[in-house]
Amino acid sequence: MSDLMQSLAISSSGMRAQATRLRHVAENIANVDTPGYRRKTVAFTTERMPDSDSSRVSTGRVRLDRSELQLVYDPSHPLADETGHYDGSNVNLTVEIADSREAQRSYEANLKMFDQARKMSGALLELLKR
Repeated sequence: MSDLMQSLAISSSGMRAQATRLRHVAENIANVDTPGYRRKTVAFTTERMPDSDSSRVSTGRVRLDRSELQLVYDPSHPLADETGHYDGSNVNLTVEIADSREAQRSYEANLKMFDQARKMSGALLELLKR
């Protein structure tokens, strides 16, 4: 596989991984007020590209954050116990917004790398036509 094609494959795998991460962040934000909801996280792994010394990124299994659920006091809530408390979610909006910005910037960096490799391969084809 040519170096330009490898760079396209590497950057596209990065974009796929960050898109998956953004999807889980969006699910976490959407469920911030869902009782008993646990934050989802996704880990990245590297996998060797066939016939190459390069690696690409892929997403691992989705995991649930096992930190304490927030205890919410609302005696009128249908899930409230005799003390008026129920288990909320363990989603922290500040963390989710920071994660979404980081994933967005990583996605954009991979997109720029992909676009640059595409332009370089197009310029190479133009040179070969002459």
